[in-house]
Amino acid sequence: MTEPLAWVPTPEDRAFYDVYGDWDPLTPGELRDLMAGFPADWWVVGGHAVEAFTGVRRFHEDIDLVIFDKDVPALREHVGGTFHLWNNWGGTFRILDDEHPDLQDPRSQIWMRADARSPWRVDCILNPDRDGRWLSKRDDTHVADLDEVTWVAGDGVRYLNPEVTMLFKALRHRAKDEVDLGNVWPLLDDEQRTWLADAVRRARPDHPWLAMLDGVG
Repeated sequence: MTEPLAWVPTPEDRAFYDVYGDWDPLTPGELRDLMAGFPADWWVVGGHAVEAFTGVRRFHEDIDLVIFDKDVPALREHVGGTFHLWNNWGGTFRILDDEHPDLQDPRSQIWMRADARSPWRVDCILNPDRDGRWLSKRDDTHVADLDEVTWVAGDGVRYLNPEVTMLFKALRHRAKDEVDLGNVWPLLDDEQRTWLADAVRRARPDHPWLAMLDGVG
């Protein structure tokens, strides 16, 4: 892998950390060790999924673990002795513990850290399911077996497929997502490219990426 470029936090980044605290995310290997023995499915999305597929090193503000929302009790049982869990719904945080076991919303996230004096280590995104199958949070017609939308890398970690990862990134469309697209696109096969172009077109018919997605491949 190539070495990642040095990351320089923006004023917006600094303002975020001033409010919510610092991050020191686990590596995928550390997350794999943390989740060893977890009795349900889990996988990784976002920038780490991009890096695992492309081999191009990049800066990571966090690490995005995903589980099905029905498996939150199992997650609390599994990591509760290591981390405090905080349910994050739109920037509103509430401790997730025996006294407060319920999520604010099934689409919320769970942030993990050792204690209030420690940085955040894991961002856990909750994914819906339909009859035990993966259901896209962005398209409720996209239902698939988990093996169809994820893959297992040499490090033993399951990652979201690159074309699905890039669809989520297209919908956010940040500067770093443009960089990720440039690294991912040349490595996709024709089927993955067609899927991504069609999915972006359905979600955002005027998306600026479509000029490239339709014109290359």
